[in-house]
Amino acid sequence: MDKFTELTGVAAPLPMINVDTDKIIPKQFLKTIKRTGLGKNLFDEMRYDDNGDEIPDFVLNKPAYRNSKILVAGENFGCGSSREHAPWALLDFGIKCVIAPSFADIFFNNCFKNGVLPIKLPQEDVDKLMDDAERGANATLTVDLKNQVIKGPDGGEISFDIDPFLKECLLEGLDDIGLTLKKESSISSFEEKAGAARPWA
Repeated sequence: MDKFTELTGVAAPLPMINVDTDKIIPKQFLKTIKRTGLGKNLFDEMRYDDNGDEIPDFVLNKPAYRNSKILVAGENFGCGSSREHAPWALLDFGIKCVIAPSFADIFFNNCFKNGVLPIKLPQEDVDKLMDDAERGANATLTVDLKNQVIKGPDGGEISFDIDPFLKECLLEGLDDIGLTLKKESSISSFEEKAGAARPWA
């Protein structure tokens, strides 16, 4: 997993509440176990019409937001069924940070396990960032994870809270496997001692 330290990019506004995981990545795209290739189907039912043509009014189809790295969304983002493909699709599109007043718990935790930073902020701060995001190509935000601040296009800053353990995992680029491998020497030592003590096992 890539380290997340500081991210600067265009922020796309998605002022919708209760965006569920089926909207993020519809069920028909869950057959793959690869983490790549899902970006083209991110928000598929909102991005494309029945003929597969882009819907021009959807935010990520607008020229200014095609390369967005940050998403500013409404409350309860990522609700619905548990699917790790949702953060995979966001990341594959290029979105590495989602800012919202609240998230569904499973989606929130899945983001951290896959290198996406979900930031919870009070509604008034989200409203300000949503307003910044409406500027199109000028809607550039900087997310500084180490110092826990978001810098707006006008130089203003908004602080955010984050669990210290989850923060450290993102800064070091550690998913569950990476965390386990940090203890590799201790695990190997335990296995050697256990094998010597119970050679029949």
